[in-house]
Amino acid sequence: MASQNVNDETRPKKRLIINAFVEMCSGHQSPGLWRHPEDQSWRFNDVDHWIELAKLLEDAKFHGIFIADVLGGYDVYSQSLDPAVRSGAQWPVNEPLSVVPAMAAATKSIGFGVTVSTTYEQPYHLARRLSTVDHLTKGRLGWNIVTSYLDSAAKNLGRSEQLPHDDRYALAEEYIKVMYKLFQSSWRDDAVQLDRKAGIYTAPELVRPINHTGRFFTVPGPAITQPSPQRTPLLLQAGTSKAGKVFAAQHAEAIFVSAHAPQVCAGSIAEIRALAANAHGRDPRSIKVLALVTPILGRTEAEARAKLAEYRGHASTEGALALFGGWTGIDLAAYGDDEELREVESNAVKSTVQAYARFIPAGSKWTKHTVAEHVSIGGNGPILVGTAGQVADGLETWVAEADVDGFNFAYALFPQSFKDIIELLLPELRKRGLFWDDYAVPGGTYRENFYGQPGQKHPPSEHVASNYQWRAGVPASEHTIPSE
Repeated sequence: MASQNVNDETRPKKRLIINAFVEMCSGHQSPGLWRHPEDQSWRFNDVDHWIELAKLLEDAKFHGIFIADVLGGYDVYSQSLDPAVRSGAQWPVNEPLSVVPAMAAATKSIGFGVTVSTTYEQPYHLARRLSTVDHLTKGRLGWNIVTSYLDSAAKNLGRSEQLPHDDRYALAEEYIKVMYKLFQSSWRDDAVQLDRKAGIYTAPELVRPINHTGRFFTVPGPAITQPSPQRTPLLLQAGTSKAGKVFAAQHAEAIFVSAHAPQVCAGSIAEIRALAANAHGRDPRSIKVLALVTPILGRTEAEARAKLAEYRGHASTEGALALFGGWTGIDLAAYGDDEELREVESNAVKSTVQAYARFIPAGSKWTKHTVAEHVSIGGNGPILVGTAGQVADGLETWVAEADVDGFNFAYALFPQSFKDIIELLLPELRKRGLFWDDYAVPGGTYRENFYGQPGQKHPPSEHVASNYQWRAGVPASEHTIPSE
């Protein structure tokens, strides 16, 4: 990748938000790399593995650790689960929320964004779990809201197949409203009294049922947990389909995008920001967009390219095609060697299908072989290969062309890829004024550090969740739970 100067001195530079992108499995976005002798991702069952990562990244001042998740296996490719099982392509995979308190206990400031689906769990139960972990982390939890996309998950969780794509978002829309009611409206801020003299732990008149009755859920309440430090965890969202954009414009504080190149997602990002402003009265700049990127760094370009070549020698083509099949619903085993990928109707991740079909790599076409090579390192995102300066130039291109606010950095090798980012890339970003020297609020909540705003523990006043909050001192008669 040739270095190019993409600095625009006429506009202020964004301070980038930087997360590590991981999953409780081996390889994650780079299937097969667990075979590399230096890779440690196969240690994901060991709690020390995650504690070491959290401490490493907090010392480097990463904003957060973004933990992906799936609820089923990738069984579309070859109509079998075997390729994923054999190659270790996000299989086996553990439940991510469980390890967050251990990481939080070893750190003070780094945040934890955890993926939990709205499709297979009752909101009352999830609200309790998220509030509990927000308490245990002192307010450092984020919730990545997804609707799930694997039929294998649906079959194991009581359905014959996935709900149709747009129905999943209709369910998610009601789900998030129930969560706001439980998080924000059921308890007044000052409901817990701990009045030892009077013997009042919680004032009963300051706790109330939410009495939600809707198409998908009936939840009388009240919430079983008291308000956590953030009340509502920082709200993250992934998905840029039409339904996903409508959902994100109203609810997301951060949006995670994965695309081959900035021009693939630039239009969607602009559309979400416009929807947020015009339909929901939000500051479009308050929605932070984070792009998936896998940096391959060296002290010279030749060193970085040698690393990439070495990594490709360990990557699993079979695992890559298994992941692609799950993401898109397309079984590339049915394609001939030179047959070009075409857009098909999908009930999986629609935006991913469209991105592959509409964006053709320069000088090539999407066959199952080029797809496998692309996905085998870095998944659906780009790999940026070169020196720290070259990779920083690439990141600035994404900021300039797609209007992103930061990056979810995936790894090729765990934890060495993150060590390379810390040692080589972050100093270059700091030199360019693109990354902070320390947390805005050391020991603060995820939301405070995410926005760089001390005291911003709860959703911003313009966010829909703020309308639900029962604030201290406000009589119940003066705060009505919003109705749909």
